[in-house]
Amino acid sequence: MGCDGGTIPRRNELWRYCNLTQQLLQRPIVTCGLGKLYNKSAIIQAIINRESPPHIRTLRDVITLNLTPNPEFRENGTDQIDVSPYICPVTGLEMSGKYRFVALWSCGCVFSERALKEIGVGACSRCQEAFDEADVVVLNGLEGEVRVKMDMRKKRKKEWRKIQRIKKVRVGENLQ
Repeated sequence: MGCDGGTIPRRNELWRYCNLTQQLLQRPIVTCGLGKLYNKSAIIQAIINRESPPHIRTLRDVITLNLTPNPEFRENGTDQIDVSPYICPVTGLEMSGKYRFVALWSCGCVFSERALKEIGVGACSRCQEAFDEADVVVLNGLEGEVRVKMDMRKKRKKEWRKIQRIKKVRVGENLQ
């Protein structure tokens, strides 16, 4: 292992660089069901060129994140390592990799995990959109824990589609 030209990113680099292109993250920023961060333009280009990660086939497989800018961060052309560009809107913790952050799949709002524990499951404190435990995506989390929730969301979506098809059939039968 090693000497193969590959590098292992540091924890704080996972929060600043696109997981696909390794370029600095620029708004709009999206996440997939596994909690990896991407530049939306890079994902669109990858989908068009059929080079996207296997779990991302369409833009429905990602959500645009509603991030809270850090007032301490000043973009001056150099990469400020000591200050994160985004913070938690509830606790003020920096989104730097030191603390765990989560995104809500239903609305795209981003919070520290600590804030989510204070808020609880029910309605987003920023936009009041309803959510449940399956909607919580750990950003840059361990693959095992995030894959379980991604599978739960997919299963719930399939069940919802099945119910919608049944409703359409019943409505069609009532019209005849």
